[in-house]
Amino acid sequence: MTPSPARRLWAAVEPLHAVVYFAPETAAAAKEAGLRGYWMGYFAGRLAPLGPVGPAAATSVLFGFAPPMVARAIPDAWSFASPDDVLGSRLAAVEAALRQALGPGHEELAELLERAAAACRFDGRPLAAAWSAVPRPAGTLGRLWLAATVLREHRGDGHVLAAVHAGLTGLETTLTHIGDGVIGRADVQPHRGWTEDDWTAAAGRLRSRGLLDARNRLTSEGAVLRTRLEEDTDRLASAPVDALGADLDRLLDLAVPLGRAVVDAGVVPVPNPMGVPRP
Repeated sequence: MTPSPARRLWAAVEPLHAVVYFAPETAAAAKEAGLRGYWMGYFAGRLAPLGPVGPAAATSVLFGFAPPMVARAIPDAWSFASPDDVLGSRLAAVEAALRQALGPGHEELAELLERAAAACRFDGRPLAAAWSAVPRPAGTLGRLWLAATVLREHRGDGHVLAAVHAGLTGLETTLTHIGDGVIGRADVQPHRGWTEDDWTAAAGRLRSRGLLDARNRLTSEGAVLRTRLEEDTDRLASAPVDALGADLDRLLDLAVPLGRAVVDAGVVPVPNPMGVPRP
């Protein structure tokens, strides 16, 4: 089945955003800011535009992570570095990482991504709204990454809305993804903090709804729900695509080779626990 325009935009943009999770520059910046360990840097880095949020709010927006995992990092992170310091060091680090991976230039792509991001609506989308309010960086690559991040979190927040509407928890949503065969349990479970008991209980709930079979694969009913979930996510992410119109193809022509370059160079591994696709 041909991917929707909204999904094609996500697949093109996601690797450019995801550099922040894997580049050594961002890990070094988090450590220099005083954050302790990879996951504290990850959570603080994603949440920094929201301010010094506590674990309840953090868990709400970080839908796919187990609450105890989030609570090990938040709010302690803010005792080591302020959200403003985390944000500033993260933006500088990811710009340096992109410069290393992609080289200079890319002004046209940055402008197209900013145009797409400007069309986003943020009703019920706290992460995307917070990132949209971050001041525009001076450098082209910083602008490119920030716009890609707004688009990414806009789609991600919409996916959460669609999953909640479908009656799914964060872990149950993950299990439907794994049940579809797109990614393996071993690629996800160690990086989300859910215990074996959590996993077993969530799978049991989905089996009782007729969505998973005895091997935790999607049933026909589960496949229908999964398809609807992706279609709803695409629909909720359609505003940037509509704003681009015919220029979507130009954005894809520019972005896809860059995303492929960061994956081929090993900057963003595929498969990975963040779900970044191969361009």
